[in-house]
Amino acid sequence: MCGIVGIVGDSKVTDRLLDGIKKLEYRGYDSAGVAVLNGSGLKRARAKGKIASLVDALKDNPIDGHAGIAHTRWATHGEPNITNAHPHFAGKVGVVHNGIIENYQDIRNELSGRNFVTETDTEVIAHLMDEGLKSGKSSREAFRWCLKKLRGAYALGLMIDDGKNEIFAARAGSPLAIGIGDGEMYLGSDALALAELSRELVYLEEGDWAVLTPDAYEIYDENDNPVKRDITVIATGAFSASDKGEFDHYMLKEIYEQPQSINRTLKSYLDDRHEFGDIQNQIDFNDIDRLVIIACGTASYAGEVAKYWFEQMAGIAVDVDIASEFRYRNPVLSPKSLFVAVSQSGETADTLAALRYCKDAGIKTAALVNVMTSTMAREADMAMPLNAGPEIGVASTKAFTSQLTALASLALLASVQRGKLDAEQAEAQMDNLHALPLLVSTTLEQNEAVAHLAKDLSTAKDAFFLGRGAMVPIAFEGALKLKEISYIHAEGYAAGELKHGPIALIEKGTPVIVIAPHDELFEKTVSNMQEVAARGAKIYLMTDPQGHKAAAHMAHTTVTLPSADPFIAPVIQTIGVQLLAYHAAVALGTDVDQPRNLAKSVTVE
Repeated sequence: MCGIVGIVGDSKVTDRLLDGIKKLEYRGYDSAGVAVLNGSGLKRARAKGKIASLVDALKDNPIDGHAGIAHTRWATHGEPNITNAHPHFAGKVGVVHNGIIENYQDIRNELSGRNFVTETDTEVIAHLMDEGLKSGKSSREAFRWCLKKLRGAYALGLMIDDGKNEIFAARAGSPLAIGIGDGEMYLGSDALALAELSRELVYLEEGDWAVLTPDAYEIYDENDNPVKRDITVIATGAFSASDKGEFDHYMLKEIYEQPQSINRTLKSYLDDRHEFGDIQNQIDFNDIDRLVIIACGTASYAGEVAKYWFEQMAGIAVDVDIASEFRYRNPVLSPKSLFVAVSQSGETADTLAALRYCKDAGIKTAALVNVMTSTMAREADMAMPLNAGPEIGVASTKAFTSQLTALASLALLASVQRGKLDAEQAEAQMDNLHALPLLVSTTLEQNEAVAHLAKDLSTAKDAFFLGRGAMVPIAFEGALKLKEISYIHAEGYAAGELKHGPIALIEKGTPVIVIAPHDELFEKTVSNMQEVAARGAKIYLMTDPQGHKAAAHMAHTTVTLPSADPFIAPVIQTIGVQLLAYHAAVALGTDVDQPRNLAKSVTVE
């Protein structure tokens, strides 16, 4: 969700704070603000909307100092406006916050004599801290006291106008890192924000709080004991992909990066000699009788595709649950289950809570993540990398295909370990996986054909996506992508389910996108196409050359993607639906990279 950056040192900070939150704008873009400490006390600037509006505000009324905090907001409490924008002030205290203070109303009631000016939950933190200071507590005592009062999730950056050059920080349920500099210290909710400032990061653990000064940092655990946390060195160039380059949007750039990102993912699991890497030493699928895959949104659809692979190829039963519901139904878990959390960021609040639920139940856990320093990677029994590289566009593209690639590799490993494939069959499937980057490159050559289809689709108010077998989750993903960035209402269905109710919505001209490579279920999918065609639907067919030959005459428009083995076909068809959503959004003029109401990393429930 929201993004936080802080700097404390002996040089001016405002421009660098702005650079930091610009890198975090994908986390929230409802409003933005910055506060600095200087000889005149605490000063701030805030603006509704994107960071460009804050930059304009600072041109008219510049502020600067040697310590500062900045924030880009995704609204939870209170509408997006300047009053509700962070930083929030009370007395001598300024604060920025990512998360939700669940008991904020109780705290407001306790502090009834104070003047609250916003609708946010965050404002109570500033008032609590100021109340503690006015009661005679030292800054550290007041911060400790304040944190003990808070219930919920938070990453905090806080400054006090007391003549000291300090930033206070704390995390509970939301990620936060300290960057180490030379005569400066940094604070960030995302390593990306600190990439240009520091290569040495210290990730705060759950319940930690810290005090940053120009020359040092002190960390305390949830019991207020001084602790040391490991320093993580970020490789030079690790975030170079955060530049948009020649592309109009990050999303299109990241779609076109998929041959490279898929190749990086593969190298984490299979080498060029067709041998599994270290992953085979971490896990033996003979000891597992059930996989429990937990994720949210797009990542959950990767899990649904993986269900087909693991069950059909490896003979392992698979449950796929959306994380926000999983732990609330008291799921029955076998001691031989493997829990797999799938998350691009590794910080998704619901998925992380589900992982902790399973750890507490004694279930073996794994985290399939794109950020190996994330909370999930650190807390799971096994951390499995995506290596997709930074993904800035809010609508996931390359992270999704890397999730598919990693899960396919794991399904293949399970099939080999459990003796479900002989050497020749395993070799053939390894060849299929290694063919993916080139096939994806070939698929991208259909960009113009998909753009033509998307322009026609962009005039619709509703759309249906249909698939069968492993293409059903791809239909779900196609509908989600279209909804996310074009705001066209869309639903994905298993093609055979349409006649069990939803077909009532089909009328003349209703767009139906059929995802149908020529596989063993192709003829059944064609029958479902005929059912909607008979009711006047406008059919857009995504298939392969053999499917084009058999069924293009039934479609209003056909996009022909490369032929691929059924094992890897879901990845190929994914590229088609990604391009479709992208070009529909461009045709409609929506904000492709930062669609309304959405944020990249959902770190609150």
